[in-house]
Amino acid sequence: MSVLPLVFTSGWASGINAYAVVLLLGIFGATGLTDEVPESLQRPDVLIVAGVLFLCEAVADKIPYVDSAWDTVHTVIRPVSGAVVGALLAGQSGSLSDLAAGAIGGSTALASHTVKAGTRMAVNTSPEPVSNFVISTAEDLGVGGVVTFAMFHPQAAAIIAAVLLVLGLLMLFLLVRRIRRFLRRRAQRREEKRLAREVPPPP
Repeated sequence: MSVLPLVFTSGWASGINAYAVVLLLGIFGATGLTDEVPESLQRPDVLIVAGVLFLCEAVADKIPYVDSAWDTVHTVIRPVSGAVVGALLAGQSGSLSDLAAGAIGGSTALASHTVKAGTRMAVNTSPEPVSNFVISTAEDLGVGGVVTFAMFHPQAAAIIAAVLLVLGLLMLFLLVRRIRRFLRRRAQRREEKRLAREVPPPP
């Protein structure tokens, strides 16, 4: 399938920022820069909703701990978005190739979302908030750059996305221990707060 590289790239990008992907693809299609984007992604209402949600994510994703909560909420949203966008890019006939494109987009989005969410947990173990802002901004720029590049060079963009995905998975593997410590400390803090609420006040 000639559209498969774009499906893979959009899936990778959807796992990081699904709203940016929908917004960029819709804009590229509406402005006539590409014929690969279906009309359903170019609708004004879709672009407006994607733009508003993108702004919300741009803010939430740069605040420590809020970003992890946002990622948790989007554990389902991002893979589903990647699958839907992949199927739409492949076509809307319901054929086996469309379903395969949806599966590729969804599974790739799930993998990149796992990398993003896990990495952000590790970053949140640091007491300073600057790293969250820097990483979130780099993710936004990376998604925008790779998706834009995919409009003109889909095969090369898919290779870049694949390399970034593999590197992200390797980095996440190395950060697993740090993430586990973070989760244990968070669970301990929640337990301490619960016990503090249950302790009756002194007479």
